[in-house]
Amino acid sequence: MRGLQLSLNKNQKLRVERALEQLESLSLKSNSDASVTVADNISVDCEDAILKGHGTTELDGRVVATLCGVVERVNKLVYVRALRARYKPEIGDIIVGRVIEVAPKRWRLEINFSQDAVLMLSSMNLPDGIQRRRTAIDELNMRSIFEENDVICAEVRGFQHDGCLHLQARSQKYGKLEIGQLLTIPPYLVKKRKQHFHHLEQYGIDLILGCNGYVWVGEHVEVKDPMLVDQSNKSEQQNADSENSMSANEVETCTPLETRQNICRTANAIRVLSTLGFMITVEVITEIVNLSTSLNLDIHEMLGPEFYVLVAEKEAERRSSLRKKR
Repeated sequence: MRGLQLSLNKNQKLRVERALEQLESLSLKSNSDASVTVADNISVDCEDAILKGHGTTELDGRVVATLCGVVERVNKLVYVRALRARYKPEIGDIIVGRVIEVAPKRWRLEINFSQDAVLMLSSMNLPDGIQRRRTAIDELNMRSIFEENDVICAEVRGFQHDGCLHLQARSQKYGKLEIGQLLTIPPYLVKKRKQHFHHLEQYGIDLILGCNGYVWVGEHVEVKDPMLVDQSNKSEQQNADSENSMSANEVETCTPLETRQNICRTANAIRVLSTLGFMITVEVITEIVNLSTSLNLDIHEMLGPEFYVLVAEKEAERRSSLRKKR
């Protein structure tokens, strides 16, 4: 946040500095035990058989931090998580990536990692939804599923014996993402949670917070059971003619103006939070969107310096109120 580059006037600079100082004091108070710098002692409460993980070492019988970050504990394991680290894939992570190559039996994706990821043809659901062995015909029709520059959502499967990072998309919620915006933010601003797929019903949009720092904001898409879709398609073919089906498809491809505005407003809210260095959560994003709406701001005005200052002040008030409730 200290490296914030905005054209602020004198009054705005004083306000944003005051808000950032308040946020810094609150974070120091709340994370005084968890935050460490290089050579700080890590208290282990005299526990036996402590496992020293990444960012820690033993010195004269004490556990000492070797980098700046936050102390994390998983059972007997103690390690330091760096605050501003590059994305490190973990099994089960929800990621958003862009297809850069269609290779034999696989797609190669760029996922904001030091190397590209691989999505095998055998690791994803086919469009018909039927579980079966992939054939040579499926391999020839790979471009009809994903092609270059397509944005897709998948799950990290892990590093395989060939050294590549492999993905999987064996659920209907994964797949190609259309009609929306792809945003790139620092991965450390996305906190790993049980749910990374969010449907903002009040705005009619979908929000996917990728653990790799890629965030997707797009039009809401209903996830349907392929068996039910097949049955409905058969009944429609029997009861409707081709002209009605063509007109229905044309109506479905038209995105309402209000939905497009909500997509842009939500995307700008994420850009503001990312620039200020705030954690990106669906609750905070919703608050920022509601703040811009209550102030009757146009979408482009959300990227103005005054709104950045208002967001910083709003976040300082929110965190101080949460601390008082505790």
